[in-house]
Amino acid sequence: MATAAARGVGARAAAAALRGGCGTAARGRPSRPLCTAPGTAPDRKRYLWERYQEAKRSTDELVPSIMNNLLNPDAIFSNNEMSLSDIEIYGFDYDYTLVFYSKHLHTLIFNAARDLLINEHRYPVEIRKYEYDPNFAIRGLHYDVQRAVLMKIDAFHYIQLGTVYRGLSVVPDEEVIEMYEGSHVPLEQMSDFYGKSSHGNTMKQFMDIFSLPEMTLLSCVNEYFLKNNIDYEPVHLYKDVKDSIRDVHIKGIMYRAIEADIEKYICYAEQTRAVLAKLADHGKKMFLITNSPSSFVDKGMRYIVGKDWRDLFDVVIVQAEKPNFFNDKRRPFRKVNEKGVLLWDKIHKLQKGQIYKQDLTLKHGWRTGAIIPELRSELKIMNTEQYIQTMTWLQTLTGLLEQMQVHRDAESQLVLQEWKKERKEMREMTKSFFNAHFGSLFRTDQNPTYFLRRLSRFADIYMASLSCLLNYDVNHTFYPRRTPLQHELPAWSERPPTFRLPLLREAQAK
Repeated sequence: MATAAARGVGARAAAAALRGGCGTAARGRPSRPLCTAPGTAPDRKRYLWERYQEAKRSTDELVPSIMNNLLNPDAIFSNNEMSLSDIEIYGFDYDYTLVFYSKHLHTLIFNAARDLLINEHRYPVEIRKYEYDPNFAIRGLHYDVQRAVLMKIDAFHYIQLGTVYRGLSVVPDEEVIEMYEGSHVPLEQMSDFYGKSSHGNTMKQFMDIFSLPEMTLLSCVNEYFLKNNIDYEPVHLYKDVKDSIRDVHIKGIMYRAIEADIEKYICYAEQTRAVLAKLADHGKKMFLITNSPSSFVDKGMRYIVGKDWRDLFDVVIVQAEKPNFFNDKRRPFRKVNEKGVLLWDKIHKLQKGQIYKQDLTLKHGWRTGAIIPELRSELKIMNTEQYIQTMTWLQTLTGLLEQMQVHRDAESQLVLQEWKKERKEMREMTKSFFNAHFGSLFRTDQNPTYFLRRLSRFADIYMASLSCLLNYDVNHTFYPRRTPLQHELPAWSERPPTFRLPLLREAQAK
């Protein structure tokens, strides 16, 4: 959102800097400059730098007004129009929806999976020297299983150069382009919604928060093999790491560790109970559905909600084996008793206060809300003056380059090359605001990420945490912002006047 706003401001600043400079041909006539820079090379060079300085000044003047229109990190954002008054039943996941974990959990998963690689898959004991780095990977990255490289891909299947890593080292752009015969990844190699590929195991996308330790462990083991010139099969490595991460969950290693020291691993969240109580008070039905076991969920919910937590839910479903839960008709529900033992009773209907395992197909038109914890920290960064100043100038400079590229003489081209170099450096800077290796979860240099593409497709609304619902009435309607398409005029844009792009006539020389 803020990036889009900055784009509008940048275009306006660039247009303001160009007034009195070079315009476009009148309507109906051949496209040609209406005016040009002075004839001699030094004059043209001076003319370009004057436009540059004017654009700089315009940007500096715009930043304070942008700072008065910052985004609320506790807001809920809408991809589709949706009214909460139409929602009668609320379903919740457990992990990273009702309960949030501390930074210690990913370290636990990483260490446990690394030890399984050593002890059960006979990997070199030396990989134990690698520790979990919470600042290395971000969600939504793609991993090329055959080539053993981790990368960030945008919504149009283009690799963001500078974000391709083999092990813990970035792969040079030239090598990436040679490897993929460009920077575009064909559709048949991309992951589907559930992270599987229709073309063998070519690409795997890591969407889940729990996948952060997996990506880091893959990169660390790759790094060890590469640094020590050990010949290995990348496909085997991928499978072994995947199995080890799975076993941390399946064998109960993670569950036992959390239950043994719940205060270390679970962030206490009193607002979770406030959200559930608010919905219950307004007569909403609620259910909890999780892949986790009954005793684990019970202990966590007792900690963050209270011992009476089950009174708030109409149905609780554990060990659901999502995503198969939503489309597998073969496994009927089974009741689970207080000790987590499965009962053999035939289930005719779901009863309030009971806990169930397995699934039934959901045939209803569910609306989806996504919890994206990273959203809050990214919005806080986007609200900083440094980020706004950088983004506004970056977009202004881009507009300046687009307008002034008509000057093809050698002196002018030297100036433009300097601007391109500055633009490239600034793009790298904007990436490092979020993550030094991969940048923002939601955007590549200029396009949405593949992660955001999937989020936009499958989530009606999204927010940083469940507590954001406390800021809205239970009858609130969420309306998506109508942002102009590339070929549309922005007259209906919801942005304040400061953010609006100029009309065509405003950009023309007067």
